[in-house]
Amino acid sequence: MSTLQRVFYVEDEPDIQAVARLALEMVGGFTVKICSSGEEALREVVAFAPDLILLDVMMPGMDGPSTLKALRELPSMAVVPVAFMTAKVQPAEVAHFKSLGARDVIPKPFDPMTLASQVRAIWEGHHGS
Repeated sequence: MSTLQRVFYVEDEPDIQAVARLALEMVGGFTVKICSSGEEALREVVAFAPDLILLDVMMPGMDGPSTLKALRELPSMAVVPVAFMTAKVQPAEVAHFKSLGARDVIPKPFDPMTLASQVRAIWEGHHGS
């Protein structure tokens, strides 16, 4: 199994970006690229070649679900696992996000100490270990 190294996170809130970067780089040891919008993500994602993508659901302009749909249209992103980060974690909402093609949903606010292990668990689930 390849290892999870490169995490791409699309999030419009600078304070959440900062906490997530710390959580993923310092605690998780990942290489992280953060974009502030779906539009920016589509421009940057192929060059970064992420192993896993985290998407905020509520963003101005392109929201998470529309960003996911657009990412899936890029050949190199068709099978990269994606998780949504959102406060909307009722079972019906989670089921809806999974029906859009997300592997999982990480609740916000997230715990910076456990975010990396949540991300790793989603990755391992995707790779069936």
